[in-house]
Amino acid sequence: MGAEGEPEACLAYVFGTSSCTMTTTREPVFVPGVWGPYFSAMVPNAWLNEGGQSVAGAAIERLLTLHPATAEARSRAEEVGQSLPAMLANLATQASHTLSDVVKLAQGVHVVPEFLGNRAPFADPHARAVIAGLGMETDLDSLVSLYIAGICSIGYCLRQIIETQASAGAPIERVMISGGAGRHDLVRQLLADATGKPVLATRAEEPVLLGAAILGAVAGGQFGDVQTAMGVMSHVNKVYEPHGDISALHNARFGAFTRLQAVAREIG
Repeated sequence: MGAEGEPEACLAYVFGTSSCTMTTTREPVFVPGVWGPYFSAMVPNAWLNEGGQSVAGAAIERLLTLHPATAEARSRAEEVGQSLPAMLANLATQASHTLSDVVKLAQGVHVVPEFLGNRAPFADPHARAVIAGLGMETDLDSLVSLYIAGICSIGYCLRQIIETQASAGAPIERVMISGGAGRHDLVRQLLADATGKPVLATRAEEPVLLGAAILGAVAGGQFGDVQTAMGVMSHVNKVYEPHGDISALHNARFGAFTRLQAVAREIG
């Protein structure tokens, strides 16, 4: 979180099987549906709020298993030495002019990926997933569309957390990403476009391990405090800026996401 600017302006986002959001504030901020605030739990003498999604990467995997083309596509991915999500991301990238344009491949498919409830910001264990806009297609292109809709939905979940925290008094300016499910350039760009926030990737391939090294450096006396160590040892490798030309489409899709989410709670 100390790779660029003030830690308070950055949300750490760990995107793996599940996802975790971590936000630092100087003063305690109580956010409904988000855990905390916890004093000195992550950064000494600062407050931590923690949110996230009960499943994130696992939600994408689950979503893909529902499509009839998945078995054949998975075999194809194995033949070229890729995971299925990575292959689909590569295919989507090849089919679009820019990474931001990839959202157009979703083609009216909308997903609320709450297969195991909503951890934040609603703290609703009874929430369930919604998939809207499916047709009778069984080809690889429709599988790519479903995958892109799923990744965008993860971004909209993150956007809800960011907006809820901001309204409670804990705004952020950027997202620092880590985790295996968030390594692809396309995923990072879609998250930036979906949230409207720059997504930053560190030079270290494993930011969580970098954090452990920072703590070790402080414990070993190389630095006097964690904040100083963060500033010296953390470096940004790439910034994925939200693309303004695509924001209206993401705003419309986010509106559809929140309506579907609300309807699911209402009829559940």
